[in-house]
Amino acid sequence: MVYVSLAVALIASIILTPIVKRLAFHIGAVDAPNYRKVHQKIMPRLGGLAIFISFLIGLAILRPESPPYESSFMPLSIVLGALVIVITGILDDKYEISAKAKMLGQIIAALIVILLGGVQIDFINLPFDNGILNFGFLSIPLTLLWIVGITNAVNLIDGLDGLAAGVSTIALITLATMAFIMGNMFVLAVAAILACSTIGFLFFNFHPAKIFMGDTGALFLGFMIAVLSMLGFKNLTLVSFIIPVILLGVPISDTFFAIVRRVRNKQKWSDPDKSHLHHCLMRMGFSHRQTVLIIYGIAAMFGVAAIIFSMAKLWGAILLITVILIAIELFVEVVGLAGKNYRPLINLVKMLSK
Repeated sequence: MVYVSLAVALIASIILTPIVKRLAFHIGAVDAPNYRKVHQKIMPRLGGLAIFISFLIGLAILRPESPPYESSFMPLSIVLGALVIVITGILDDKYEISAKAKMLGQIIAALIVILLGGVQIDFINLPFDNGILNFGFLSIPLTLLWIVGITNAVNLIDGLDGLAAGVSTIALITLATMAFIMGNMFVLAVAAILACSTIGFLFFNFHPAKIFMGDTGALFLGFMIAVLSMLGFKNLTLVSFIIPVILLGVPISDTFFAIVRRVRNKQKWSDPDKSHLHHCLMRMGFSHRQTVLIIYGIAAMFGVAAIIFSMAKLWGAILLITVILIAIELFVEVVGLAGKNYRPLINLVKMLSK
């Protein structure tokens, strides 16, 4: 039955995407080119609607059992939260609503999952002295911050054909793999169905794209990845709490250094610019397709690192995270992700080598 639901989700996405493409043109949900964007002609967006409907079809066929968490409404809360996110994305793809309105939709969706579904980060088991870090009243705000933050992080990398969809697919496949290792069949099923729905859409979204996923898709995928990553590593150790951060290394790093860049340039953190990871790589001379494939490779390496990290002992995990952080910093300085003159580690190495 699992394989049937995966196949149906994939086929449904392939069938629905051209239909949604025509719908996007019909209602005027299109993306016009401007100075910040790479595409040179008017493109239909709203493609995320095909991913969402395909996902629901696959989920309805499989009907995965609810995991043994606090609330029996948890699966329903995820679908309802996703529906709010998708409606928010559709409104933005059609009318380009304000950032505040989009944020409100994300917060409502997150609160549905938190309050109705009982999805919260309540505590973390500390690796030293068998201690417990209990978040108490901060549990809801921290969970809300995680869901909204990851939702926006995926949205920020949606700048090239197939980029956000491909990176999200890699993250979902990694989540499904780790869920299988940990015996979490609910997360495995949901992540796998969503990955198949996204792969079907990628047939039309990879360069040269015939349709964009728009905010409908980027917000939906970000929301689902944020929620599933929490369900996969709920109330575990401090080390395992870092796993979803590594897993989502590409969007998190791009978002973090975008904020650093804007602070250094004395801009608002929400101001758009043309210095995200894909912009930097294209300025270095890589083609559109090469840039996307390079970022796919980086996302895959983060995924493998997350799997290794989950099986490592404490000191091995600390060593791995140290190597990852140094590698990220060097890469950021080389490509100029935080700004052209941001090179503290390279300058330190040059100074020590003299």
